[in-house]
Amino acid sequence: MVAWNMKPHLQQLWTAEELLALGRSYQGAAVLAAAADLDLFGALAPAPLSAPALARKLQCDLRAMTILLDALVALRLLEKSGGHYALPRDLEPLLTPNGAQSILAMAQHQGRCLRNWAQLARVVKTGQPAEHLPGVRGEAGEQEAFIGAMHNVSAPNADEVIRAVRPLLFARLLDIGGASGTWTIAFLRACPTAQATLFDLPHVIPMARQRLVAAGLAQRVQLVAGDFSAEALPPGADLAWVSAIVHQNSREQNRALFGKVHAALVPGGRIAIRDILMEDDRTQPVAGALFAVNMLAATAGGGTFTFAELREDLAAAGFAEVTLARQDEAMNAIVVGQKP
Repeated sequence: MVAWNMKPHLQQLWTAEELLALGRSYQGAAVLAAAADLDLFGALAPAPLSAPALARKLQCDLRAMTILLDALVALRLLEKSGGHYALPRDLEPLLTPNGAQSILAMAQHQGRCLRNWAQLARVVKTGQPAEHLPGVRGEAGEQEAFIGAMHNVSAPNADEVIRAVRPLLFARLLDIGGASGTWTIAFLRACPTAQATLFDLPHVIPMARQRLVAAGLAQRVQLVAGDFSAEALPPGADLAWVSAIVHQNSREQNRALFGKVHAALVPGGRIAIRDILMEDDRTQPVAGALFAVNMLAATAGGGTFTFAELREDLAAAGFAEVTLARQDEAMNAIVVGQKP
């Protein structure tokens, strides 16, 4: 059997062992997501604990907790000695809530994604998104994990990524769906004289305020609660930032959003879209093809789009001079357009 590795001239011969390994690849991801959802790593950060002590602390079944702990040791995510389990020192910055390079929120968010992906065959049969199956952290916990996950993946690269928005000069930024302020912070640091408006759902605003205060930038940011799918956007910006949003929408929904952005911008203002961009055949980049599946499972009309599609939809909303400012294999491609 031949599996095409995305490019016509690159072929990979699959073996039975490789196909079986691919079929089992969810297992480690599920173990990591369960441990993250249970806040197990944070519970072990202060000191090693036995399985009974950890089961009591996290209010879990002892047999189930022991099996999960041993699997985490097997995956080298924990260490075991004398019946006690410990979080390796080198993983503390990555897997604890306040770790310097923490990806805990993204690991928690992947638990929700796993529950969606497990229903993929039914999604393809029906064309409907996966049934939402709440996790152990509840809806509020999942929302917090999602916002934190966006910061996990964006913060390390934000300063570099925004340099593609040339010239990096603006008077007021409108950060649409600005989450906890990661991108607003990067833009304001790059343009010290600018102000910003961060627009997002009401439950997100307190998270944004907390991060902006910690960054010392709260006085330069107006926080506005609202739903961009149902309400007009705050007017007066000369740069609108649309980060990791278009993949949640259908093309019709994106055209409606771009129309709202166009109305909110001052004449000559720019829109900058950060997202995954697909090649015309939609099989490259690999991350984009798989992310389209993620959106299929999670949304009614979302997906990943080509530059030509975004250019056409931006033009339909009144934007001109649409250019590809940054190419990227993952979520950090940038498309820029201008309001005449």
